[in-house]
Amino acid sequence: MFTSCFWRNGASRTILRGWLVAVLLLGLILSGCGQTEGATNEGELSGTITVSGAWALYPMMVRWGEEFQALHPAVEFDISAGGAGKGMADALAGAVDIGMVSRAIHQEEIDQGAFWVVVTEDAVVPTINANNPHLARLQAQGADQATCEAIWMGQIETWGEVLGDASVSDEIHVYTRSDACGAAETWAAYLGDYRQEDLQGVAVYGDPGLAEAVIQDPLGIGYNNLNFAYDADSGQPVSGLQVLPLDQNGNGQIDGDENVYTTKTDLMAAIAAGRYPSPPARGLNLVTNGKPGGLTLAFIRWVLTDGQQFADETGYIPLTEAQTQTELTKLE
Repeated sequence: MFTSCFWRNGASRTILRGWLVAVLLLGLILSGCGQTEGATNEGELSGTITVSGAWALYPMMVRWGEEFQALHPAVEFDISAGGAGKGMADALAGAVDIGMVSRAIHQEEIDQGAFWVVVTEDAVVPTINANNPHLARLQAQGADQATCEAIWMGQIETWGEVLGDASVSDEIHVYTRSDACGAAETWAAYLGDYRQEDLQGVAVYGDPGLAEAVIQDPLGIGYNNLNFAYDADSGQPVSGLQVLPLDQNGNGQIDGDENVYTTKTDLMAAIAAGRYPSPPARGLNLVTNGKPGGLTLAFIRWVLTDGQQFADETGYIPLTEAQTQTELTKLE
């Protein structure tokens, strides 16, 4: 027999040993093929996930990163805010694994390879100074969509025009965002067929910067993402800020279902129930350059499933089961 003949010759035994070593090495190589990218030899996820973009999603992403890292200690995160425009640009350029984008995805971005999933919801709210001399009247009356449009289009210049009171001559000091961001795009879309560059006002960088500008100006008005308008611990408006209620039915007063601004919890419930206009209620997106894979895919899947339990307590609106399934299907 062939095998017996092999063993009768020393040279043949040497050849056989070499052949067995080669087979073993080949087996080891093949056993490594097909492992999930970003996994160690033991199957544990490892690597670094880089993220940049929307201020709106930044607090939530930090929380998700902490919780995911607790489950997978070999995974590290590099997360930075800078506006939705930066998140989109970084993702499409391959500068980061994930871009945080807090606005609708544009067709030209889709054409460049943008792939996105909605991961949670929040809203943009108009903010005024807590020491505005007309605060009580503004909170009782609110402002309808047409009034907000006229403010940011430069057509209304005094608080008297907002209140319908010619005796009030105090100027409105309007603030907007200088960085390309989802909050500005979302607010512009609520006002009408506008984009961020159409908004008038003193341009300020970032959500925290815009909030601080209004806090420092008793006659100021701006807009902020939900989590920068309300305090994370107390749920009350950030010290020095108040939210200007939106008069949705245009009857000149805040009544019934419109009175949802007292605490962050109240407003979150209204957004979840569809009682806050959309926009400025909106979905928040994670964007990748093409469909994600490996470690990035594993993390996004976790965000859409187990990660949703952290949304509410972090100040965001979790996705419904139907919404979650829709987004998971996109990843298949």
